[in-house]
Parts: sequence; C-alpha cells; structure tokens
Amino acid sequence: MNLDILVIAVHPDDAELCCSGTILKHIALGKKVGIVDLTRGELGTRGTAETRDEEAADSAKILGLHIRENLRLRDGFFQNDEFHRLEVIKAIRKYQPEIILSNALEDRHPDHGRAGDLVYDSVFLSGLPKIETSVDGILQDAHRPRLLLQFIQDRYLKPDIIVDISDHMDKKIESIQAFKTQFYNPDVEGQQTYISSPAFFESVIGRSREFGKSIGATFGEGFTSRKLLGVDNLFDLR
Repeated sequence: MNLDILVIAVHPDDAELCCSGTILKHIALGKKVGIVDLTRGELGTRGTAETRDEEAADSAKILGLHIRENLRLRDGFFQNDEFHRLEVIKAIRKYQPEIILSNALEDRHPDHGRAGDLVYDSVFLSGLPKIETSVDGILQDAHRPRLLLQFIQDRYLKPDIIVDISDHMDKKIESIQAFKTQFYNPDVEGQQTYISSPAFFESVIGRSREFGKSIGATFGEGFTSRKLLGVDNLFDLR
C-alpha cells in the first residue's frame, strides 16, 4: 500500500505524543497515513515489549491508521550504519510516501536524535537506484519522499511550521492514553518515571497549547525542517 504520510518513530508512543493530531487531521482529509516504529521500546522502565505491542495496536485503531508495523531494531543500541539504513530504506520503498515525519534531531533521549539522523540519511539514500533492496525476493523501486519533517519532542525547539490540530486534540489525548503503562494513570501500578508523572502529561498538552496560540489556534503541533519550505502563493499562509 502506498501512503501519503509515513511516520517513522523510534519508540511506540513517540508519534502519539508529538504528531498524532497531524495524523488525525490528514486522515480526516482522506489521506493514507501509517506508522513504522523502529523498536518495541523494550528498555522502558514500565511495561514490557509485549504490552507496548498491544498498546501500539490499540492506539492505531484510535487513530485510524492504514498500517502500523515495527522493525524490531534494538532499543537503545541501534546505530546509524549500513544495516540500519537499509532496514529503513526498505520501509520507505515499501510504502512510497510523499511525506515522512520523524524524530527530533536533538532531544533529551539519545535515541531520538540518533533516529532522526538515521531517517534523514535513509530518505536520501532511498532515492538512489544503485542501492538495491528487496522484500520477499521482489526488487524494490527507488523512492525519495518530497518532504521530510521532524516532530518536536521533550526539548523545546523553534518550529519551522505548525499544524493546527484544534479539532483533533481530544483524540490525540485518547491515543496517548492507550499507552496505559507509560504515562500517568492512577489505575496502573509501577515505578514512577520521567514520563509517567502528571506533570509530564500536562506538559504535552501545554506544548500543544503554546504552538496553537502562536498561530492563532487553540492547539498545534510543531515540526522542523533541514530545508527551506515554500508555498505556491502567499495566500496559502495563515
């Protein structure tokens, strides 16, 4: 299946935290959107890889994703090297997306920045026909998306573009709460972590309010780009 937007995120729940409103908005517009998680988040303090799988599947239903798959790379230990680039290239060529959204290039968690760089390099290499990849014995076509954006995570970064998600904030929160073991939930026992505190969840909502306010909306999600962004005419801007 060819997708309009492919989100490539290193941990299950990264997409929900940072760009699920944008996912919901574009699915509502009739676009085909999917997520490829690089790892199962197996090093997370709370829950297990199996519970993360279940939570990711529950969230996928809430979001209405067209596909969600997991590459099962090693959480915490994947590298931006030939093997891992080829795995990401295969996913890009499999779904032929126009747009890719990926992890922040700089963040508190070292996996995030490393994944952002991995996807950035893989997007370029995916467009080179002399790099041959195959899935189930079938040679893949080279493909380079026309746009790659990085979502903004725990560390504040000035966005290059903000998407108005005001109509989709409730569903965004629902998709995050599908990860019951990871975030604040008084009904789930477990060691408190940086992301399981009530303050962290409130900060996610606060960030969306901040980005929304900056464009005259109620809620927004911000993205950065390593290339300049253009529009057909000034009236497409708000």
